[in-house]
This record gives sequence, C-alpha cells and structure tokens, in this order.
Amino acid sequence: MTTLTPAQSRDVHHVLHPYTNAVKHASIGPRIIDRGEGIYVFDDQGNKYLEAMAGLWSVAVGFGEPRLVDAATRQLQKLPYYHTFTHKSHTPSIELAQKLVELTQGRMSTAFFTNSGSEANDTVVKMVWYYNNALGRTQKKKIISRIKGYHGVTVAAASMTGLAGNHRDFDLPLPQMKHTRCPHHYREALPGESEEDFASRLARELEEQILQEGPETVAAFIGEPVMGAGGVIVPPATYWEKIQPVCRKYDLLIIADEVITGFGRLGTMFGSEKFGIQPDIMVLSKQITSSYQPLAAVMIAPAVADVIKQNSGKVGTFGHGYTASGHPVATAVALENLKIIEERQLVQNAAETGAYMQKALRELAGHPLVGEVRGVGLIGAVELVADKNSKKPFDPPGSVGMAVYEKAHDNGLIIRAIQDTIAFCPPLIISPEQVKDMIDRFQKTLDNVHTNLAV
Repeated sequence: MTTLTPAQSRDVHHVLHPYTNAVKHASIGPRIIDRGEGIYVFDDQGNKYLEAMAGLWSVAVGFGEPRLVDAATRQLQKLPYYHTFTHKSHTPSIELAQKLVELTQGRMSTAFFTNSGSEANDTVVKMVWYYNNALGRTQKKKIISRIKGYHGVTVAAASMTGLAGNHRDFDLPLPQMKHTRCPHHYREALPGESEEDFASRLARELEEQILQEGPETVAAFIGEPVMGAGGVIVPPATYWEKIQPVCRKYDLLIIADEVITGFGRLGTMFGSEKFGIQPDIMVLSKQITSSYQPLAAVMIAPAVADVIKQNSGKVGTFGHGYTASGHPVATAVALENLKIIEERQLVQNAAETGAYMQKALRELAGHPLVGEVRGVGLIGAVELVADKNSKKPFDPPGSVGMAVYEKAHDNGLIIRAIQDTIAFCPPLIISPEQVKDMIDRFQKTLDNVHTNLAV
C-alpha cells in the first residue's frame, strides 16, 4: 500500500469522491491540487501541471483571475446572500438574466437559476411536464436523449444521461426517459455510409422511435451540440438540420444542453449557433462563472416561458426553486466573467487557437495508438484503439486510456480519460504556443505508453 501524506490520509477516511473507485482510492490517495495560475495548477508537492481540461470543462478565464476574486469579495461585503423566492430579488441576478437574454439575441426571454447543470436539467424536466400539463397534454411526458449523452447526475438528469455507469445500481433510468442512437460516425456508421447518409438514418430512427412510443406521449428531445462527457462526439454533417424537423413535426420541445459548449467553447458564443440549432430551452453552466462559483441557468424561449408563467397564475405558484437560486455572489461573478470573455475576445480565441489545436491534434492520427481524432473549437478528443484498421478497442476497455491519463501527470499534463478516449478542453485563454506545449506533452505520453505496451 502507498504511504499516504497526512492530508491524503484524512481525505480517504472522510471524503467520498465523485466518479471514483473508493476502494482503489483508499490505497492510492488523492493528488491534492493546491493552487492555480492561468492554464496551470500546482499540487501540494509543488508539481506544476498544464490543465488541459479546464478543471471539468469549465474554467474559461483560467485559474487565479483577480477580477473574479474582487467581484466575489465586493458582493460578499455588500449582500453575501439573499434568495429569489416569493417576490424577492437582487441586482446581480436581474442583470445577469438580462445579459443572458441579450447574448441569445432575444431567442430566449427568461432565465431560471440553479446551482449546477444537473439541477438545471432536473428543472428542465419539471418545466416540460408543467408546460404540457398547462396545455392539457397530460400524457406528453417522455423525453428522448442520446446514448452517450451526458446531462447530469440528479435523478431525472441521470436518467436522461445515456451512460451505463450513471445508471448501474442506482435503479435508473426513470421510465419516462428514452434513448436513441449516439451520433458517432466513426463507431456507429455502416460500412461506406457518408456522414450525411448517417445523419439521415439517425433522423429516420428518431421518427420511428417517436411513432413507436406514440407522439402524444413524447414531450422533448435533449442533446448537447457537441457531446462532452460521452467522448467529445461531434455530430455528423447535417445532423441537427435533419433532427430538428422531426422534433417539430411531432411537437417535441428542443432542449440544447450547452453546459459545456456555452460561452465560446466551440468558437461561437453558444454551440447552438455553430450547428444552427433553434432550441426552445437552453441549459447553461460551467463557463458561466468559469466555475469560480456554482451557477447554472435554464434559458426559456418566449412561447414556453409564457405558458409556464400563466400556469403559475392559474395554480397559484411555480412550486420549484433552490435556496441559492440566483445567488448574489454567484451571479455577480458570472457578470464579471462574461465581461472578461467579451473584453479579451475569448470566443474569437477559441475559434482561432481552436483551429490550431484541431490541426495539431490531427497530426497525431498516424500514431500507432490513435484511431480517431475529433473536435471543434477548443474541445477535442483522441480515441485510442488496439488496431487502427479494424477500429478494435482495447481489452479491457479503458485500460490504455487510464494508463495514458496516469502517465500524463509525469509529463506535467492533466487530461481526461473517457474509457480509451482522451479529452482536451483547455481554458479559453490558452495561446497557440501553450497548445503546442500541451500536444507535445501528450505525444510524449502516448510514446511512453506505447513503449510500455510493446515490452
């Protein structure tokens, strides 16, 4: 057993970590991250790492941004907390809601604040049900998401998530949540099937599923513009332009889960802009505050928001909310964070430096371990395979991905292993020179692991 430091020992005895094997954790202990600076973080042993995942897809402006610290401090001194229940409000939440509506160019009219993307997606489910009950469509309650889609971990959100690890031994998914095929051309396309033909087939399959369930029972379709935690899966060409007419034909609300793609990640303010998505509801979090404070927002289009508001008048209340909905410190930090994103042109940087990152990642395609390279803007992935020609995965799945993840630390790099897919999602402030450094460290890591496999 590894000798743990006092801090590690306290951790393994008293903390249950998310997405962690607790038995393994008790023997190896945590890597304790002590501070951050720009795109780098430092552990408590003084080791420096290039944080190629922006924490959890989220620290847009980098670590240690003094303007966000100052914004939080000023608000803590003025009004450290107040709620937004029962006709109460405060200036930061009002101004942030107005700013978000402006950023959607008025396509959304109303914001509802939560503390996380998971809570936001749970809220969306309740809103969809509330909306359809208000319209007298009491059977229209099923929600279709995609296999490998990720929408959170609360009961309803985890049910929409299409990952087996989020369901196993939790008695999930809920019966109202249905899943359709993952739009991953590399893994799911038929031999010789083009991206457009694959997209057409996915649209047909969705329509067949709606008809099988009964259109009068299906309320909504939810999807990430680019799937994140399921493996950074970029939709095939024409996918969204073919999926949306199917949803409109059967009166399904379109929900864009922009928790990862919002605020510049793909080189546009929102991923919906990149792919021509016209959502009825958008879900925002992570980069809204660069995760300096917990915050998420459900953005609602006028037609849906009006029904919900009118129904609250009919039944007497919109009986939903959280103690910290629209927390004044979180919303104040979000306002300053969005100012930084705009002033420093980080959306443009994601487009320009993102193009450089995509090119640099694709230059790894010839590496013996690499099957597919994919991504857009400042989010990307490298899928590792046992055989390049057959696309055969490693056995057991995830074994080589985890070896790459672990070895990367030795090369001063923090990445994310999703089974045998390695994800990249650096802070939006990253420069081309830093991208080159990131890719160089990753290539060294791939070479290290490949050498070890060959021994």
